[in-house]
Amino acid sequence: MSRPDDNPSVPAVPVHLPRGLDVVRRVLPGLWAGALWSVAFLGTPAPFATLDRPMAGAVVAHIFQREAALGLLLGVLMLVLERRLAADRAQAGQGSGFSLGMGLALGAIACTVVGYYVLQPWLAMAKAGQSTPLSFGQLHALSFGLFALKSVLVSVHALRLAWTPPR
Repeated sequence: MSRPDDNPSVPAVPVHLPRGLDVVRRVLPGLWAGALWSVAFLGTPAPFATLDRPMAGAVVAHIFQREAALGLLLGVLMLVLERRLAADRAQAGQGSGFSLGMGLALGAIACTVVGYYVLQPWLAMAKAGQSTPLSFGQLHALSFGLFALKSVLVSVHALRLAWTPPR
């Protein structure tokens, strides 16, 4: 809470985003988490259950391509909203310019960048028999781990916001 002129007798003023932006800030991580868990438990297993392996791999690769682009967009939007709130709170003397929400958003963005934009080209090279820093299986496991971590980071943020009353 901020106190004008640091006078303790002046009531504290809450710092928050405008209502529309706060609604977006609170809803966005939950929608993103739902999309991530849907990809993990519905979108990727279904093609492998119904199509031959090469076709299923192509379908899943397309799903992850779209998820990566969407993930970057949502991650940056989430980061911008969290940064704005953290900056406003810091300016009002209510904390630093960095917040847990920003950390969760940055973690999710990093998982997207490394998991798709770094590892996917190597996965394609390994699948084609070309030399890569790790084997196809190791790259796949790393990619899977980063996707799981991103899903957890976004879900934690969504739950934090759902359990925290609006200000």
